[in-house]
Amino acid sequence: MELKQLQYFMAICEELHFTRAAEKMGVSAPNISQQIRRLEEELGVLLFDRIGKTIVLTEAGAILHEHGAAVFGHLQQASDAIADLKQMRGGSLSIGVLPGDADLVFNDLLLNFHQTYPAISLSLLETTKVTEQVLDRSIDIGITIGPVIDERLTSIPLFHEEFSLAVSTNDPLAAEEFISLSRLRTMKMVMFPPDHQCRKLIDRFCMDNGFTLKPHMVTTTLSSILQMVQNGVGACVLPRLLLVNLNNTDIKAVHLRNPTPSQDICLIYRSDRYIGYAMRTFIKTLRAYIETANIHSKS
Repeated sequence: MELKQLQYFMAICEELHFTRAAEKMGVSAPNISQQIRRLEEELGVLLFDRIGKTIVLTEAGAILHEHGAAVFGHLQQASDAIADLKQMRGGSLSIGVLPGDADLVFNDLLLNFHQTYPAISLSLLETTKVTEQVLDRSIDIGITIGPVIDERLTSIPLFHEEFSLAVSTNDPLAAEEFISLSRLRTMKMVMFPPDHQCRKLIDRFCMDNGFTLKPHMVTTTLSSILQMVQNGVGACVLPRLLLVNLNNTDIKAVHLRNPTPSQDICLIYRSDRYIGYAMRTFIKTLRAYIETANIHSKS
């Protein structure tokens, strides 16, 4: 069995069409068909069932496809490891985060990371399809809501994120240490749009407790929400870690109880990919940053 034959076979598995696979590989359809026939003759089994213009994998073909994917996965890891060695302390990394999380978590982290590791090129993408894009390799790692259970992915728990009520320090509620979640139903609220991850979380917790929020104002940016809260237009529910680290003396974070809105955040990447210098360094830096931030949030 030649590597080229295995490449042709894997291309046909992806396309389930000999002509399209041939075009993808840059060869003629008769050429790719001949190579597959030789491979089948060598193995002594049929790899595809051909029903008219439709082809499907046989049981033997499915076995070869599984092992072929492992072979090319290992080759890609070897290529990545060699490229990483050649780049030494450089490299590039693409990171996918849920909409809004770039503002909420990553701005300071990315600035500090760039200043510490200027040779590493980072690309941050906001996407609602973090898991899907990690799986199709369009991004290297993703930060998303956990748990993520998929044997193709490695998941690293990062932190448990609690949400608090943000109010102006001139609001009477600023004198309270905590309030019940149910009190939100009678308050003037400033919130993200319904499709924002923070809003989805709060809406779900409120609905589970028998009421629906009707915001006084909706805005897409964190800065405008904070400005509205600061000026007493309304209150907002935001990650407590964010509110504590704002160091804004005009905004008070009030604990929410019974229940406390919260979620688990994790980092994911493909289990079969090589963990190069850029990724190792970023994961290490991110975990240290979160640990430090959590210490601050408890103070």
